[in-house]
Amino acid sequence: MSAGTAPRPRHVTVDGRRVCHRVDGDGPPVVLLHGIARSQRDFTEQHELLARGFRVHSVDLPGYGGSLPMTEPYTLPALARFVGHYLDAVGVDRPAHLVGNSLGGAIAMRVAVAEPDRVASLALVNPAGFGQEVTIALRLLALRPLGRLLLRPSRALARRTERALFHDPAFVTEERIEHALTLARQPYTARVLLETVRHLGTVKGVHPAWREELLTEVARLDIPTWIVWGDRDLILPATHLDAARARLPRARTHLFRDCGHMPQIEHAEEFHRRLVDFLTAAETGEPDRAPAGDRATAGEAG
Repeated sequence: MSAGTAPRPRHVTVDGRRVCHRVDGDGPPVVLLHGIARSQRDFTEQHELLARGFRVHSVDLPGYGGSLPMTEPYTLPALARFVGHYLDAVGVDRPAHLVGNSLGGAIAMRVAVAEPDRVASLALVNPAGFGQEVTIALRLLALRPLGRLLLRPSRALARRTERALFHDPAFVTEERIEHALTLARQPYTARVLLETVRHLGTVKGVHPAWREELLTEVARLDIPTWIVWGDRDLILPATHLDAARARLPRARTHLFRDCGHMPQIEHAEEFHRRLVDFLTAAETGEPDRAPAGDRATAGEAG
């Protein structure tokens, strides 16, 4: 399966704005949410695998990929509201399984807090929200006017960004670099990214206030949760998995070895097997049936 094979884009209107998405398969609804400055293509492999047994929605968040930006400020609650409005627009009328990578994980948690009856489970992939530490590349964007200067599109910047996401450099393909460069050249990309970054943190790292509030509220929910990390993540360190297990002790967890910020790509087959096992358990009411190895801690990373 090639991540370089781009699916035909589809569009739906959400809050009066064009949103790019992809929908395939039949079964329980699954919604795939990408990270900051990324697009639905980070879930291409998982979308195609999951569509064998689920109704899978991959969506470009507003202002990213092929979706037009929001008119309201870029905050975590606003992005969560967008997800709810998207579910309304595409007619998802039963609880959906939310799978979120990085920022997408934080958005998924915020959706669950705001509208718990709409969420069947949470699969959080190297999610934002479990620690202050974040790559210096994102922290510098919070500085004015340096942030905008750092976002000037270039092939070198696109290559460095892609290289930071993967432990295995083989995944840093020319196709991925070209796609990242295309996204960076969109007229609203820098504004959306800077506004999002400055809401979430400062040059010191991720804001503790929104993290503490969000995690406190998520811990009160009775929603099956699976949290995974790559042990070589350069964006959000794998030690955040220990924090996640402490804050959400009922959640399944797993640490992918020799893996960066996107285990859904670097370990696609294993990630898919474990995700389907989790989703199936959540559907059947057996979310605590964790496979061997699903309680590994980040501290075990070699």
